[in-house]
Amino acid sequence: ARVRFRIVMEGPNEFELSTLPADGISAIRFAPTSPSFLLSSSWDKSVRLHDVNNNTLRVQYHHSAAVLDCCFSDEVHGFSGGLDKFLKMFDFNTNVDTVLGAHQDAIRCVNHCPALGFLCTGSWDKTVKLWDIRGNRGAVGTLDQQEKVYTMDVSQEKVVVGTKGRRVLIWDLRNTSQPLWQRESTLKYQTRSIRCFPSGQGYVLSSIEGRVAVEFFDPSPEVQKTKYAFKCHRIKENGKETVYPVTAVSFHSIHNTFATGGCDGFVNVWDAFNRKRLAQFHRYPTSIASLSFNCDGSLLAIASSYMLEEGEKESPPRDAIFIRHVTDMETKPK
Repeated sequence: ARVRFRIVMEGPNEFELSTLPADGISAIRFAPTSPSFLLSSSWDKSVRLHDVNNNTLRVQYHHSAAVLDCCFSDEVHGFSGGLDKFLKMFDFNTNVDTVLGAHQDAIRCVNHCPALGFLCTGSWDKTVKLWDIRGNRGAVGTLDQQEKVYTMDVSQEKVVVGTKGRRVLIWDLRNTSQPLWQRESTLKYQTRSIRCFPSGQGYVLSSIEGRVAVEFFDPSPEVQKTKYAFKCHRIKENGKETVYPVTAVSFHSIHNTFATGGCDGFVNVWDAFNRKRLAQFHRYPTSIASLSFNCDGSLLAIASSYMLEEGEKESPPRDAIFIRHVTDMETKPK
């Protein structure tokens, strides 16, 4: 029988970062224009800047509690938030961190909106805050989400927010008096990750129940008819199927394809428009906590980190960040 996608084994095209956090990895993000700078945040309260080309740690800074998300605005500024409720900015040139402000509960998501120069933070306090980082004016807007924010991403002038209760709110950041659209997830179970297409057409949403939905912004019936969902990150053994949460999504910046990672320890690459799986990489040591393609699409960072989905373990699997060189064969639509 013809194999319809590539199964990719371990090999010389992949290596592990040598300087890792001391606890679970919550997020990894490549820089917007430097293909070798990677930011990682951790439950050990740290944020780290890695140079993956040289496999070195450039700098690290800390919060007073676990850090849940991080991002860059440009090559020299990192942002982070977590259980201490504070949004921090770190200048990698001067090694100075600045508290920009706070939410009333944990900050779950931190995203930069390059189109408008805002930083967006989503919190368990049921709000998204907008921060003017260019003019240094602090919080310039608060958007009520009605439920805890679980995941969030930015697409041009829009921010897409996934909350408790399977709700998805899409806001136009140029007019925040009310959401542009309020939708319910087409998946029956809790939303885990939302990431937007680089092309600006829509977003991908994953759930805790081994499914991914491909959604489009355009509300016209013809476009909405083309949205769909599919099953993934499920393993059949001894006639029994185990369904795993799909915990991480990252888009290839050039090909508009995307990778998913799950608690099964696998990473898959998908072509949304041809509805095909392009590749599956080997199984990683434990759950995939976060994924990030770099700006030129040549590398995929993979955070393998146990997320307590089966409760506390006496000897949990080790945490690791893998850097994988990816090829067009694995990431380009066929």
